[in-house]
Amino acid sequence: MAKIKSAFFCQNCGYEAPKWLGKCPSCSEWNTFVEEKIEKSVPHAVAFSASASKSKPLAVQTITTNSEVKIPLVDQELNRVLGGGLVQGSLILFGGEPGIGKSTLMLQLAIKNKNKKILYVSGEESEQQIKLRADRVGIENDACFILAETHLQNVFKHAEDVQPEILIIDSIQTLYSSEIESSPGSVSQVKECTAQLLRYAKTTGVPVFLIGHITKEGSLAGPKVLEHMVDCVLQFEGDRQHVYRLLRAIKNRFGSTNELGIYEMVGGGLREVIDPTDILVHQKDSALSGVALAATMEGMRPLLIEVQALVSTAAYGTPQRSSTGFDAKRLNMLLAVMEKRCGFKLAAKDVFLNITGGIKVVDPAIDLAVVAAVLSSNTDLSLDSKTVLAAEVGLSGEIRPVNRVEQRISEAQKLGFERIIISKYCKGIVPKDYTIKVLMCGKMEEVVKALFA
Repeated sequence: MAKIKSAFFCQNCGYEAPKWLGKCPSCSEWNTFVEEKIEKSVPHAVAFSASASKSKPLAVQTITTNSEVKIPLVDQELNRVLGGGLVQGSLILFGGEPGIGKSTLMLQLAIKNKNKKILYVSGEESEQQIKLRADRVGIENDACFILAETHLQNVFKHAEDVQPEILIIDSIQTLYSSEIESSPGSVSQVKECTAQLLRYAKTTGVPVFLIGHITKEGSLAGPKVLEHMVDCVLQFEGDRQHVYRLLRAIKNRFGSTNELGIYEMVGGGLREVIDPTDILVHQKDSALSGVALAATMEGMRPLLIEVQALVSTAAYGTPQRSSTGFDAKRLNMLLAVMEKRCGFKLAAKDVFLNITGGIKVVDPAIDLAVVAAVLSSNTDLSLDSKTVLAAEVGLSGEIRPVNRVEQRISEAQKLGFERIIISKYCKGIVPKDYTIKVLMCGKMEEVVKALFA
């Protein structure tokens, strides 16, 4: 006999309460509780339930692993962000704004990976609609199966028949389980469907991709526990008015979360951007003030980015400090260093900073480029377009070393730049080992002299 009960769930964070509450004790949001009827069936009827498991405790030395730990994908950008490929039995949550290209990227994964049996389950489109997009992108995998289904138990039945190597669910908010009485997309349905898919992935060893919607605040829709249940959380970012998309890993149990994948939206789908410097550094016909180039790192990938600054006299008394793609508090700190240590009067001026390409940078190695761009705009003197900067700036005005400086130098040298400015405290760097001119500075005054002499 099924047991039916009613509970109240916060639609923002998933907090469960036995009665309606005006304010959520967990996330402090108001009027977010809705009533949901929960119907729990007998344990043996639940697909991939823990009660049916035959597992037992094993000594760690006796556990054997498959020699092919990760499944390589054709998409090298996705490979990099995942940490080298798909781990067998992993559950990956893939989120992004509507229309950003989530379904397109997952469909490309399904139809581009040859000789891999992939089941693409869609609860938002019919088979005919998916076929239209697949024809536009280009079908290369004969073992790709499309299923338009929203009932989770039916999905498991078809997966048992197909025996896929990769399972893609588009999207988790459209699935519903017969074990829960509430409507699809509710907190209890999302939690239960994800839990059953997690058991399926761990039991069969099949990697599962879950496409998820996001809220107007930019966070993944559904309970926060969803991000704790999965092995990897990927975020697809970008402006729908522009062609470039950024893929980041917010959480990854099997790799780094610092990697960045860059795509370009074209008529035939999403194209990988192998050399992102082309889109991050703008080729100008004439020299402009307030522009500096920085060598940064996104995980293991070196990138050259363009830092733009605009310094003008404050028109309304209180100076403005605005930054896009860079920490505003760190910008204020660097302005204070320039004021105190170098004597540049910036306290009564507006300062605007922008990192081109729409990316957000947290690498402290771009400090020196930020300082150079601000000073260039303040003095209205352009910097050498063949000069790259890679160093952190300390509170005393010293130029501090950064990690992986050899890779930054090699990247600037490969792209044809003539000079790079780094900290003289970088160990093991011999300037004569490079064809690019390596200028090593220890104080801010030395950098200003080298840039504006």
